[in-house]
Amino acid sequence: MSNATTAPPSAPIANRGAITACVILAVIMQALDTTIANVALPHIQGDVSASADQINWVLTSYIVAAAIMTPPSGFLSAKFGRKRVLLVAIAGFVAASVLCGLSESLAQIVGFRLLQGLFGAALVPLSQGILLDIYNVEERGRAMALFGVSVMVGPVLGPVIGGWLTDNISWRWVFYINVPIGALAFFGIVVYVTETKLDTLAKLDWFGFGMLSLGIAALQLFLDRGEQLDWFYSGEIIVEALVCACAFYLFIVHMFTAERSFVNPRLFLDQNFAVSMLFIFIVGVTYLASLALMTPYLQTLMGYPVVTAGIVMGPRGLGTMFCMFLVGRLIGKVDTRFLLFIGLALTAWAMYEMTGWTPDVSQETIISVGFVQGAGLGFLFVPLTTIAFATLPAQMRGEGTGLYNLSRNIGSSVGISVVSMLITENTQVNHANIAAYVTPFNRHFDATAAQGISPLTAVGRATLDGMITTQATIIAYIDDFKLLMLMSICAIPLLVLLRKPKAPPAVDHSVAME
Repeated sequence: MSNATTAPPSAPIANRGAITACVILAVIMQALDTTIANVALPHIQGDVSASADQINWVLTSYIVAAAIMTPPSGFLSAKFGRKRVLLVAIAGFVAASVLCGLSESLAQIVGFRLLQGLFGAALVPLSQGILLDIYNVEERGRAMALFGVSVMVGPVLGPVIGGWLTDNISWRWVFYINVPIGALAFFGIVVYVTETKLDTLAKLDWFGFGMLSLGIAALQLFLDRGEQLDWFYSGEIIVEALVCACAFYLFIVHMFTAERSFVNPRLFLDQNFAVSMLFIFIVGVTYLASLALMTPYLQTLMGYPVVTAGIVMGPRGLGTMFCMFLVGRLIGKVDTRFLLFIGLALTAWAMYEMTGWTPDVSQETIISVGFVQGAGLGFLFVPLTTIAFATLPAQMRGEGTGLYNLSRNIGSSVGISVVSMLITENTQVNHANIAAYVTPFNRHFDATAAQGISPLTAVGRATLDGMITTQATIIAYIDDFKLLMLMSICAIPLLVLLRKPKAPPAVDHSVAME
């Protein structure tokens, strides 16, 4: 699972700026697609005739595919050459983006988003490897800071650009925009980047990789389709659950018995790394799941135009970026566990504030709470990476990086699926509970009757049903925000399991953002 490749000779100084610009473009393209489609989801939903829970497959399919293909990116670059793999990844990503824009059905866009994730998975780790090769040790800190900023451009600019394109042109342009960016990156890499030395002896544990991929895919299908098919009353769901369980069982058995498995089990003997894996899973759940909730909340319940929704969501990324720079200066001076506590506390507080939201909440409140939540993420990313790899042997960090990012991506996809499922299910339950009190004999309806809304007429009943559905949906969102808040709070006791490193580790903090 290592992302390490044989480093080529240092690039000529004259070309270094061009190489940096090209790989940064590739990273920005991939980072944008993590969030740019969020604000366009209601428009995509209407065009492809998808339900509220089905449309989130557009997000989860991309994340799952990227999660599956990130770990073997190191093997592919060693076997076929880093430059060659990077060019194929860019070309495939751009082609899949065009196909997403041309999609006319839910099945098409989900399938092409899968392709996007498969090709895009290698863009970040391979681009990072190129930057590490062309800068010397003294300059790598500055290069990695630039790399980190390019990764965080997605959460900041994605909702804004996606909102503007959707409102002024079409939602399809949130995918077409990758064409000019990808073309510049592709031709720049062709001209300026040199190929790495091939490792013909590189091997991949295909059985372990296959079982892990099958288990993740089956789990995602189980979560995405369970609510729609009424869970275990459906034969399909039963099959998906059995496939998931068997695949993970075979993967775990193989991991502990194979001579060289896809995942080295010795990684989990390191207490810091094992606990950090659980931490980053929770971070993945709380961050992207809350983003998936915010888009329909703003556009459907609050009636925000798509551009406005993108603008009010943008400060969340600004909070993350600002605090990442701040935390970078505090690492080594402040106990890493204390920084993690601040991050979890800020995240929990933001979610607590959101449990009191109604569609009347002000834009200023949405922006400020979003900024605080983003700040909490900034306090989690870098310290968590630092402590995760602080006590891990240097020769195992490559494998650890792939597994660490896999855990974050799985957390993100599972989180989006679970909160979307709960929105659908809890809305139905809340609707039934509220509707039980809607009768002609309930005196609380005297005021609505005076306004011409009477449960005795068909029009009145339809109007009341719409009002009940809205209130039931608001309560369902509050329940989801409470769940994310409780997850953040429950992660705090795990801090006592983390050991303080004896000395500042020589680890690249940017791996948390791959």
